Amino acid sequence: MLGGAVGSALRYGVSVALSLVPSSFPLATILVNIVGSFVLGFVVGTVGTPLELHPSTRLVIGTGICGGFTTYSAFSVESVQLWQERAPLVMGTYILATIVACFLAAWGGTLVSKGIVSN
Repeated sequence: MLGGAVGSALRYGVSVALSLVPSSFPLATILVNIVGSFVLGFVVGTVGTPLELHPSTRLVIGTGICGGFTTYSAFSVESVQLWQERAPLVMGTYILATIVACFLAAWGGTLVSKGIVSN
């Protein structure tokens, strides 16, 4: 529960900071989803390695902090809003960029966690 509160507060901070940047693109949401995907990939990537985190730590970081920080619901609603605003190119770019970037970030997180162990 405390991890979720921390993640939500961090997400709010990113939203406030990026609200100062004029853009029709949902920068805050894509940024928190990419960062959260990387962190969760890293946490999961440590399983079975000497760097493996305690299950309670994985729960706090993964479910709590990352769960409160990232937001699939905002991604979905912002995609619908872009469609309703008749901005299909921006919407398509947002959806594709989110899916690809979050996949690559999660994969990168697992690779980084493995790389730290082997060094």
